[in-house]
Amino acid sequence: MADALRDRNRRRWLQGAAGLLAAPLHAAAAPAAAMPLRFGTTPVFLDNQIALLGVWQSYLESRLQRPVTFVQRGSYREIVDLLLGDGVDLAWLCGYPFVLYAPRLALLAVPSYQGAPLYRSYLIVPEADRGTAGVADLAGRIFAYSDPLSNSGYLVPRAELLRAGRRVEGFFRRSFFTFGHRKVVEAVQAGLADGGAVDGYVWDTLERQQQQATTGVRVAWRSPTYGFPPLVARASLPADERAAITRALLGMPGSRRGLQLLERLNIDGFMRAEPALFDGIRALVRTVDRPGA
Repeated sequence: MADALRDRNRRRWLQGAAGLLAAPLHAAAAPAAAMPLRFGTTPVFLDNQIALLGVWQSYLESRLQRPVTFVQRGSYREIVDLLLGDGVDLAWLCGYPFVLYAPRLALLAVPSYQGAPLYRSYLIVPEADRGTAGVADLAGRIFAYSDPLSNSGYLVPRAELLRAGRRVEGFFRRSFFTFGHRKVVEAVQAGLADGGAVDGYVWDTLERQQQQATTGVRVAWRSPTYGFPPLVARASLPADERAAITRALLGMPGSRRGLQLLERLNIDGFMRAEPALFDGIRALVRTVDRPGA
């Protein structure tokens, strides 16, 4: 009897101690399936779409049977550093950093947009500017880039200048980064920039969902198509976990919650793709990085 009472009290004490230290004990002992999946997000998301992340979190948790946490940062560089340092498990990244760090990243899936895994860069200018038809028309003016690791918001306009026979350095009177595609639109809208380069998908989605956000600004030029910003994982994430995430992404059209999310994201769904999808971006990197550029 005394032994049974002692054992019961001991169990109670251990339960109480575990309660006091629940977070660190669980984090150390939890199996991989119960560990939170850390999903990095960048300015590819439209501003004010925080509620969208909640829908995505709920969907992924139900499909993967594990917690999901979103890790938000203000630039692609911050998210890339987290991926390379195992600080996040996956991220919705731009094709440009994927090309740069491909050996250390694993391609999970690519959104299908308007029937294909492709998108464009848009050059935007004030509505009143009817004379600009390309970035080469903006010599000596102020230009807004989105992010130093953005294909559509940085790499494309620089490559276009080089193709037009112009040197990038010194071409604009001033240029700056907004670290967000919508913020590029706002900079042109407010007269802080005479032009800017944005992700065409983001522009199209703003026009569809928040038309006032593009008032007073027009698209002056559209680039050729490039591989849509992909979802990637750190290469060290186990293959079975990567496969489970890919299945969850591809399965979105099969559930009400998944369809709701796709509608809010303004994409058709996700699909598998090969790294060759980003060969167009690789060609831009070679153009911009060549000696004398």
